[in-house]
Amino acid sequence: MLNETHHWVTGNNGDKMYATIDGNATKKDSRYLAITNAFLPGEDSVAERMREAFEKIREGKAVDIGFMYDSIEAHPKTPLTVEAVRIVLPKIRGDAVWLNVETIIQSIMDATIAPSRSRRMWFNQIVAEEDALYGPEQWADILHEGATLQPGDEIVMGFDGGKTDDATSLVCVRVRDMCAFVLGLWEKPDGPRGDGWSVPRAEVDTAVHDAFRVYNVQGFYADVALWESYISEWDELYGEGLAIRSPVGKDRIGWDMRSSLKLSTMAHERLMRSIFDKKLRYDGDLTLRRHALNARRRSNNYGISFGKESRESPKKVDAYAALMLAHEALYDLRARGKKVRQRSGRGYFM
Repeated sequence: MLNETHHWVTGNNGDKMYATIDGNATKKDSRYLAITNAFLPGEDSVAERMREAFEKIREGKAVDIGFMYDSIEAHPKTPLTVEAVRIVLPKIRGDAVWLNVETIIQSIMDATIAPSRSRRMWFNQIVAEEDALYGPEQWADILHEGATLQPGDEIVMGFDGGKTDDATSLVCVRVRDMCAFVLGLWEKPDGPRGDGWSVPRAEVDTAVHDAFRVYNVQGFYADVALWESYISEWDELYGEGLAIRSPVGKDRIGWDMRSSLKLSTMAHERLMRSIFDKKLRYDGDLTLRRHALNARRRSNNYGISFGKESRESPKKVDAYAALMLAHEALYDLRARGKKVRQRSGRGYFM
């Protein structure tokens, strides 16, 4: 039995204790049960690692080893009011009937206790860190279940590329309904499979060509870092057929995020507004959601930008960066896009 694993962190050797227990259980061909309250995102506790492992299994990015994860969580919009707690808490506590609702209400109403702690403790909600851009509730609000991208759809694309540790992502936003889709994401695998890994550039290049072949691409903004030669080739092949030109770069596609902090910050604030106003939607892609929830608030003289929680953090944000560029391409398309003659004889192949 592993108890209160949200307190098992590196600082108290909780991670080493967990590894030892897992090893001993494996030797005995046995199982173990972990029980915990909701973890504090960013502490890298054993509870947080377990949740992330479960999410990766759901995404199909990790092997399903028979991992069972059972969690009853209050709806993200549940208010911390006396009336709501009386209704919700008996449902969340399950068979823990010894928890006295009225006593817990006194704790929740205590102004010296942070509301985020009360939500983790009593509502079992995974509450984002203070510097997180979004919580799970924002991404639940913009979910467009059942959305699918069809051949010939008008789209705009964003690209953020890495080389080894950073992920590489190609994201599009459909013009007619502002629904976002991940067209490709290449991320370093966990564990030994990640040793010596690098982004498969030929696969990335093929994904870009496939997107132009299958969909009606109106705009494409790509961060040039580490990918200058590819972007130059993409521009040479497809640039003339695009309805907009990047304002930050030497060609129609290249967007150098290093060259203008002001423009990048303004683009990011426009993306945040579209998400908070529920104008942007997404199809439920778990990788895009994970990268967005990993993004941390970074303020500067021009407003609010974003970044990883730390430079060496394994928690990636590249799909979110690609989404920002795709969203900015859509903004520019609507503001100053030109009419493009449709090419005849185009065929779509899936």
